[in-house]
Formats: sequence, structure tokens, C-alpha cells
Amino acid sequence: MRLKLRLIVMNFLQFYIWGAWLLTIGTWWFHTQHWSGTSFGAIFSTMGIASLFMPSIAGIIADKWINAERLYGLFQIAGALVLLALPMVGDPHLMFWVMLLNMCFYMPTIALSIAVAYNALKQDGQDVVVAYPPIRVWGTVGFIAATWTVSLLGFEASATQFHVAAGASLLLGVYAFTLPKCPPKLDAAHSRTLVDRLGLTSFVLFRNRNMAVFFIFAMLLGAALQLTNAYGDTFLKDFSKVPAYANLLTVKYSAIIISISQFSETAFILTIPFFLKRFGIKAVMTMSMLAWVLRFGLFGFGNPGDGLWMIVLSCLIYGMAFDFFNISGSLFVESQADPKIRASAQGLFMLMTNGVGAVLGSLVAGWMIDRFFTNPVCNDAVAICKNWQGIWLAFAAYALVMALLFVPLFKQKHDPAAARRVVPTH
Repeated sequence: MRLKLRLIVMNFLQFYIWGAWLLTIGTWWFHTQHWSGTSFGAIFSTMGIASLFMPSIAGIIADKWINAERLYGLFQIAGALVLLALPMVGDPHLMFWVMLLNMCFYMPTIALSIAVAYNALKQDGQDVVVAYPPIRVWGTVGFIAATWTVSLLGFEASATQFHVAAGASLLLGVYAFTLPKCPPKLDAAHSRTLVDRLGLTSFVLFRNRNMAVFFIFAMLLGAALQLTNAYGDTFLKDFSKVPAYANLLTVKYSAIIISISQFSETAFILTIPFFLKRFGIKAVMTMSMLAWVLRFGLFGFGNPGDGLWMIVLSCLIYGMAFDFFNISGSLFVESQADPKIRASAQGLFMLMTNGVGAVLGSLVAGWMIDRFFTNPVCNDAVAICKNWQGIWLAFAAYALVMALLFVPLFKQKHDPAAARRVVPTH
């Protein structure tokens, strides 16, 4: 019980750091700094860029030279220092490089926290499949807690959100040095080549037409994921400029409304085994894409007043949109890859979604919003400079086109027996 509590604290703080600014940085960017959407898209692309190489580099270091929990702590402390420096940057172009440095420290800590937890649970003789999910769910709780903290304290449009994240990162960095030891596994590290460590051997999966189609659509869905993270809170905050909505609690505490998405995420995780076993990966992925259509479409027609029910329903649907793609996709890769390259195949899945997909989604969306959906004359006489309905409906059309293409192109046949072997039923 004591070990689980220690790992729960680690996971809580890990995602508290992210939740303190991920959903609200757009409000600070547009409402306080008044910077462009194109440069904002570049900021969100830093997560994907860092994900392309930093987790692999950190994995090599932890496997060969330094305990994973110590490297984890050093990265968190370094990230805290960068987060403290972020509000001092007054230029959006320089902000890109500072945020990229922050992401280079933060993104590998996600994988390192998993490595530390898995090692500790195995050393304690526990079944990771059974023991880890109830621990990991506290990461989502931490994310929600941070979002609510920033919103209730009125920091959504303030640089103070970065100070909150920095404080949590510094605390976690120090705490990490008290975690169970996760020393380098020299034999395992030396038995694998650099190509293996970087996950490049898994590219053999592209020889299979179905897997190639799957990974391409995983990349496209990865692009969709960044859109609501980047613009959801900013969208609701813009209604503060309209007198009819300005004083509504939905607008004042917009990040809390958006955080309903994370509550939904925790619930839909529990339904994945049933849907995968009953309907198969093709149906589940299609459900995810259609859920994205509803997620964006409801945002397009909703508002904080009489259309609030659409906003809330959109947030509830997010759990299906995210989990049915992210977790189900990971399980599908596990079932299709040769056991010798399963770890590399999971790395490829993350590369396509959190790396390539996230970068493309952030950059293209930022450019598109500036080019087609932002009023060129934006001053005090213009209440809302962005055509939010057009933005969300364009995103919904994007998700719908994906679904219409995916169904005929992906020809995987559902095998209920195989699904039962892969999907955990604990």
C-alpha cells in the first residue's frame, strides 16, 4: 500500500504540471500577449518535436548510465527552471525555442515515470497489468486538479499558470530522488542496437498494407488531438467579449468546463475491452473518428448560454474520441507486431501520433486559423476576431473525411478469439 501511494503521488504531480498550463496557455497567448495563431500552432508543435527524439535518448541514458528515477528528477528540476523563465519571454519566436526546451525536459519524463513504476511494482512482486491502471488514473486526477486550480484562482489569462506548473515540477523533481531505485539494465541495453532503441526496426510493419493504413490514420488522428487541447479554453474565453455571455460562470471558469473531457476519459477507458472484443479495431477506430466529428461539431454550434448543453456533451464525447483511438490503437499494435519488435512497434505508434501527427496538426491548424478564420481587422470594435464556428466545423469536416476514407481503406477483419487474447480482462 505504501509503494502504491508513493507512485500515486508521482503520477498526480506528473500530470498536474501539464494540466496547469496545457488547456489555458491559449487564453494567455491570445488574450494577454495578443500573439498570432500561426506562432501559437508552432508552440503546440514543440510537444511533437520533442517526442520525436527525447524519449529515446532518455531511455538510452537510463538503460546505460544513470538510474531512471534520478534522471527523472533531474529532468523535472530542469523543466521547472525553464517554466519559471517562460513568462519573461516577450517575443513569440523566442518563445518557441524556450517552450521546445521545456518539452525536451518534460516529454521523456512520461516514459520515465512508467519505467520507474513498472520496475518498482515488479520488484514488489505485483502484477503490473492489475496494479498500474488504478495508480495511473491519479495522473488524470492531477491534470484535472491543476486545471481547476488555475481556473478557480483566475490564472487562465495570466503567466502565473507557468509558476504553478514550475512549483509542481520542482517538488516532483526533489521527490523523485526518494522513489524506489530503477538502476540501468546493462545486459538489456547492450543487447540492443541503436536502431532498436530508436524504434526503427518496427518500420518493417509498413510492408503490411493494413498496418501502413493504420499508422497513417493514427498520425492524422494525432493531429486532431492537439486541436481541442490548443483551442478549447481559448474558444470559451472569447465569449467574455460578448456582453450577453461575459459574466457567465461557464466563461469565467472555462477551463473547468473543458476538464469534463478528462473525467470522460477516465470512464471510457473501462469500456475499451468490451468494445474491442465485441466489434474489433476497425469499428472502434471508426467510432473514434465519428466521435471527433461530434466533438468538433458540437463546439461549432454551442455557446456558454442556451447552447451550453452542446459544449458539455462535446466534452463527454471526448473520452470516446481519445481513448478509442489512443488506447485501442496501442492494443491493436500489440496484437499485430512480432513479439521481437513489440516495444519498437509501440514506439512507432507514439512517434506517428504524439510526434509527426502532433507537429503537423499544430502547425497546419495555426496557419489555417490565421489565414481563413481570423478577421484581419481585429480591434476593440470587433468582439470576437476568430470565426470559431467556422474553425470547429472545418475540424469536424476533417474528422468526417478521415472516417469516410478509413472504412474502405482499412480492411482488417475482426477476430473475436484474437481480441480476447490481447485485451486485458482483469
